[in-house]
Amino acid sequence: MSSIQPVNKAMYLEHLCETNYQKLLRLIPGLPEIEDNAVGCSQGKPSLHVQILEKCTYTLTLTLSHCFNKNNRQLLEPAVKIRVYLDAGLVEVLRDHVRTPVSRVYRHSGQSREIMDYKWSLNYFLSKWLDHCLQTDYAFSSEDFPVAAVDAVF
Repeated sequence: MSSIQPVNKAMYLEHLCETNYQKLLRLIPGLPEIEDNAVGCSQGKPSLHVQILEKCTYTLTLTLSHCFNKNNRQLLEPAVKIRVYLDAGLVEVLRDHVRTPVSRVYRHSGQSREIMDYKWSLNYFLSKWLDHCLQTDYAFSSEDFPVAAVDAVF
């Protein structure tokens, strides 16, 4: 998946996760306000779906997928499961639609090089995909984000 193999992968992985956070928030500016689902559109492209799986004070877990119509069925791919660390400004890919989650693949700390390689390939893929989505001008409407009720005080 990844054609770039940095020497100090841990340092570059952290930088990649920071950069992916910035890209994700440019793509979906109101991401922290999404309660459930949102859909982004781009002229002549498959829609881009966000589903919030878990929302905590400092983290979000979500899936991000394109929606393809195939044989009168909707196909959501690549179904990337992402953890967003709002306080740290990081995004980490947990899995995609074809690969097993990192936690199930590598269960022993002695496999740290393999774990790092696996995480690198997942997050590098996300980086390239986010670049594609940003270049093709996906836009999420403000209707996707609930407006908090404000009590007027007179």
